[in-house]
Amino acid sequence: MSQRISIDTADGSFAAYLATPDPANARGSAIVVIQEIFGINADMRETCDNFARDGFVAICPDLYWRLEPNVELTDKTKEEWDKAFALLNAFNVDKGVEDIATTIAHTRKLPGVTGGVGTVGFCLGGLLAYLTATRTDTDSAVSYYGVNLDKFLGEAGKIKSPLLMHIAEEDEFVPAEARAKIIEALKDNKHVEIHTYPGCQHAFARNNGIHYVDAAAKAANARTLKAFEAM
Repeated sequence: MSQRISIDTADGSFAAYLATPDPANARGSAIVVIQEIFGINADMRETCDNFARDGFVAICPDLYWRLEPNVELTDKTKEEWDKAFALLNAFNVDKGVEDIATTIAHTRKLPGVTGGVGTVGFCLGGLLAYLTATRTDTDSAVSYYGVNLDKFLGEAGKIKSPLLMHIAEEDEFVPAEARAKIIEALKDNKHVEIHTYPGCQHAFARNNGIHYVDAAAKAANARTLKAFEAM
């Protein structure tokens, strides 16, 4: 079952998409799904629905609410890309992490959530998922092709929960030098597990995305599921 809910903060309220599992299949744990630069679109809702089918409570908060509520874009047109990049450039990462921390706290109190609460993010969300491992009480974090993550490697020493990272080896939004820097900084961290995907571009796991790679997406998603099963 899915529904739109509202989460309150000291600065106001924001919406979130909530998908809940069949009670017969429920695990008791939950996942906060962190959006790409396109807002809560069909891809994010499908991702939440898939986690719910696997027995997790899944919730995707509207992190653009301070700029423009209810953004829903795709990767199919130049106009949508232009708007997505404008929102990304205006986005406050620190406030975004605060809103995710608020979402985690809210999720822990939801009916049926008796176990861990993890985070998973894609693109912009991949960066934010990494930061949840350094700044929040998430029980497990998964980062898919995070952008600008190399700028926050100084926080790596604060990682206190398991962090799984999926890195595309041909990511056009993360230069090879930045990818190498990320891997070098994190490869010996006992909390971090890194997987790279040869021949894959950015967003290789985006549902119905223009760069979707079926085998790589399935491999990454299986590793993600395993990580959350261990919460």
